[in-house]
Amino acid sequence: MKQVIDIDNGNINIGIIGLGYVGLPLAVEFGKKYKTIGFDVVTSRIEELKTGFDANLETSKDDLVAAKQLTLTGELKELADCDFYIVTVPTPVDGHYTPDLTALRSASKSIAMHLSKGNIVIFESTVYPGATEEDCVPILEQYSGLKFNKDFFCGYSPERINPGDKNNDLTSIMKVTSGSTNESGIVVDHLYKAIIKAGTYLAPSIQVAEAAKVIENTQRDVNIALMNELSVLFHALNIDTNEVLKAAGTKWNFLPFKPGLVGGHCIGVDPYYLVHKSKSIGYTPELIMAGRKLNDTMADYIFNQILKTFSLKGKLILNSEILVLGSTFKENCPDTRNSKVPEVVNKLAEFGANISIYDPWINKEKYQDSCSQYLVDEPELGIYNAIIIAVAHDEFIEMGASEIKKFGIENTLIFDLKNIMPVTDSDWRL
Repeated sequence: MKQVIDIDNGNINIGIIGLGYVGLPLAVEFGKKYKTIGFDVVTSRIEELKTGFDANLETSKDDLVAAKQLTLTGELKELADCDFYIVTVPTPVDGHYTPDLTALRSASKSIAMHLSKGNIVIFESTVYPGATEEDCVPILEQYSGLKFNKDFFCGYSPERINPGDKNNDLTSIMKVTSGSTNESGIVVDHLYKAIIKAGTYLAPSIQVAEAAKVIENTQRDVNIALMNELSVLFHALNIDTNEVLKAAGTKWNFLPFKPGLVGGHCIGVDPYYLVHKSKSIGYTPELIMAGRKLNDTMADYIFNQILKTFSLKGKLILNSEILVLGSTFKENCPDTRNSKVPEVVNKLAEFGANISIYDPWINKEKYQDSCSQYLVDEPELGIYNAIIIAVAHDEFIEMGASEIKKFGIENTLIFDLKNIMPVTDSDWRL
């Protein structure tokens, strides 16, 4: 195809739709080599990025400056005349845990308005197997008037961004690629090879690439669910879960998963996409659903353990001052999407506790959550009846047990959900 030559010569135009955790790093890397248009429907996001600031803290000002061929816009008309369109919009689930493809369908419609013969539309958003060709392609055909695999082509290259991870970034993670035809797959693979240092893997079909992505996080979800169940069991047996895992980890093939609250935009969401597709063909995936159910109940379990510990120590939740360290869904990342920490916090508040959440990674002005009223700029010293270490931010690890304890009163209760403190310094840990 003509695009292979154009890719080598740098004579292509790329449109990136969605400039979040996935789209922005992609736009920056392509913008260093090719004319790239980065589009997002949130105009405030565009204006912020134009100043060189990424609120997600994934891309630096130097990175944005280095992408000399990148244009940031909130105007759809700027997407005209692109050779490649890459879609990186969110694919969440609704209140019934059903895949919500609203943003994906909207992006497909917007692209269709500008689609030309020979264009390739590549989707990176996590979906269930078949979604690209069953849900997106009909929209592209309907609103463009063009014929799939004759006038335009599609590809799927699943995102593998790990928010907060500065070691495994976009270019250092192998990229799975695919195309709707053998020829278009080669072109898509060739395109990504230009920016991915770790190399690419060309899957034989779009459905294989879609399935590969969705099982990556499903596998992690199931493994974490096992660790959570073991944690519940070992607590009942009065055995330290962390010590058990350290001992078991001395075997070369023991997988180093740990128990914890499972949130975020991937692990807590992607399995539902696979469940949805599975049920649509008449198969109920028992193990996947069991893992999801168990992980979704961990917030309740932790809350009940906090209540139990208060009771055993002869203390009351009512009117107690409780400091929660961390509210993002993972460490060293400002992303609060689907964090399970608020579930624990809200239950404590319902029992009359006075909550203070300290999270140095959260932008208070942008934090929209049921717990936003509990955020504090700095914890007070010597006032808290209990301290819950909910997220293992580097800042908390560096504080150490002695500094964290200074926030509490004498004999303050310490609940270490991330096992960052010595056993002797915590009253309960996951």
